[in-house]
Amino acid sequence: MFTPLACALLLVVVALVPVVIRRHRRKRCEGEPPLIDGWIPFLGKALEFRKDAHKFLEEQRKNFGDVFTVHMAGRYMTFIMDPLMYPAVIKEGRRLDFHEFSGRAAPAAFGYPRITEGTFPGLGEQIERAYGLLRGEQLTALTQSMMENLMTLFRQDHLKPGATWRERGLYDFCLDVMLEATFLTLYGRPAQGSRHTHAAQLKTHFVHFDEAFPLLIAQVPAWLLGRARAARRKLTDYLAPPGMSDWADASLFIRRRAQLLEGHPVMGDADKAAHHLAMLWASVANTAPAAFWATYHLLRQPEALRAVRQEILEVLERSGSGFSDDMDLALAAEQLDHMILLGRKPAAAVGSHARLTCRWSSESTVHESLRMSSASINIRVAQEDLNLRLDAERVVAVRRGDIVALYPRSVHMDDAIYEQPQAFRFDRFAHQTEFFKDGQKLRHYLMPFGSGASICPGRFFAINEIKQVVCLLLLYFDLRLEAGQPDPRPDGSRAGLGIPRPDQDVRFQYRLRSAVAR
Repeated sequence: MFTPLACALLLVVVALVPVVIRRHRRKRCEGEPPLIDGWIPFLGKALEFRKDAHKFLEEQRKNFGDVFTVHMAGRYMTFIMDPLMYPAVIKEGRRLDFHEFSGRAAPAAFGYPRITEGTFPGLGEQIERAYGLLRGEQLTALTQSMMENLMTLFRQDHLKPGATWRERGLYDFCLDVMLEATFLTLYGRPAQGSRHTHAAQLKTHFVHFDEAFPLLIAQVPAWLLGRARAARRKLTDYLAPPGMSDWADASLFIRRRAQLLEGHPVMGDADKAAHHLAMLWASVANTAPAAFWATYHLLRQPEALRAVRQEILEVLERSGSGFSDDMDLALAAEQLDHMILLGRKPAAAVGSHARLTCRWSSESTVHESLRMSSASINIRVAQEDLNLRLDAERVVAVRRGDIVALYPRSVHMDDAIYEQPQAFRFDRFAHQTEFFKDGQKLRHYLMPFGSGASICPGRFFAINEIKQVVCLLLLYFDLRLEAGQPDPRPDGSRAGLGIPRPDQDVRFQYRLRSAVAR
């Protein structure tokens, strides 16, 4: 039986076959990496890659070495699998450009027109500068607002008296609280009341849109994806500027983006709403799965859970705030930074892209769970035919328009870099701060948020959000997994999209912790 991805892509292939068969199959030229083409016109190896990207790429590395080119869905992608070669790619910001790919894929996925100098002069650069409002003092304000909104949701929905165990899906729980709290933090609350009355419908539409996102970002036409297209319309209707203008306490970041979009009258309200949807998706689609994986791994290891919980309590005690279930928990960014076992924010960046490339100052449960689950792909598009020097001995030819890709999961799961990479060790990074391959120190050993020009600008806020949710769960509740469930795996169909959700949800139980237990 075909998956939805296969069905949609095959429909595209049927339309393209008459064109494809008239073209000569690409041949490998001198200096180019080994070429893996596949027998299906246009698709090439796309279906095999989507089925299990990690397995597929590791097989190609075993057969062809650390550098090879794969034909997928009409594009040729040269994968660089050796992390020692990553700096050579990341520093090529001019000849290998990230924005060309994102500038085409994102408009197709979210339904807004491409941002070009001809249609929206200066807008792209202005939007890039606005990301600065996710750092510094504004990060502190966002973190505080997120904490307050999480406490509102927990107080109203979950912190109910009684010793009864409640149960539900862990991913569903994380998505619930992450989506609504993030929405309130970024976009604000209704003029009357603390929560939006349509939060449940918003979640339903978000899930339907997110399920089809791998197809949309692959530029499968939205008209082939009826439910996802309808969900996207519902979401953009809710995020349309006339409605948003009535909300209170929107973040400065979103207010600035809205102001920039309003400065271009040629852009309609539906297009502006699509830009807001893009930011909502980027803010939730990775943090909700990340919160799931961090919590899930702790529930699998009670000793780790107790150690992290104790650390949280000690940090609160040292800060003078302590913890009491009859008061709202207030976790400031500075307190989160001091949680060694749970996770501290990325330290100052290193290397030639000091503002964009990050290493971790202290390692943690959150970072270990990101290491095990992250499936991002760092993509660059060649702006010209070039000979790319990867190290002192290796130069490869890359054609204009081809994609050069880094696949950090191959680094995260490399037993030459990490001891027992398949095992979750909540304190792994607390005991080791440097990592090596072939005797050489690695600059890029943990890359859940991308690298260089494609690094996630909201990564600091994302880490704080994840830690806040985990702290709330560990402090207020006794937690346990239901017995007899199969272990979830990262959803293989979402390779390249950051932190994948689990391929199946897991049931967990929670109840208020007693004062004696604390």
